[in-house]
Amino acid sequence: QVQLVESGGGLVRAGGSLRLSCAASGRTFTIYNIGWFRPAPGKEREFVTRINWNGGTTYYADSVKGRFTISRDYAKNTVYLQMNSLKPEDTAVYYCAADSRSRTHVPLLLTSGYDYWGQGTQVTVSS
Repeated sequence: QVQLVESGGGLVRAGGSLRLSCAASGRTFTIYNIGWFRPAPGKEREFVTRINWNGGTTYYADSVKGRFTISRDYAKNTVYLQMNSLKPEDTAVYYCAADSRSRTHVPLLLTSGYDYWGQGTQVTVSS
């Protein structure tokens, strides 16, 4: 089992920045990828970004590319999501999730591509 705990959410004005954290514990050696998701109209949750736990390869949704940066700290078993130039439409609960089956690119764009989820952290961007 892997446990994930998000933190760092809050209220920020448009154009501001926040850094979210996703701390992993338990059987972290089974993690292959960590992803971030948020709710979206018509979807349960939409893909935001992901990082390969060992190699550090990253991938971003077009809506956040150039504004968000995902990174990981091996020593702390933590993944970070640096969010810059925030927009009101970025307002959402952000969830991190762990893939423990080494899935390929397309499955990792979907919530079904992850085995463990955190409880979420609220990000609110005011205009």
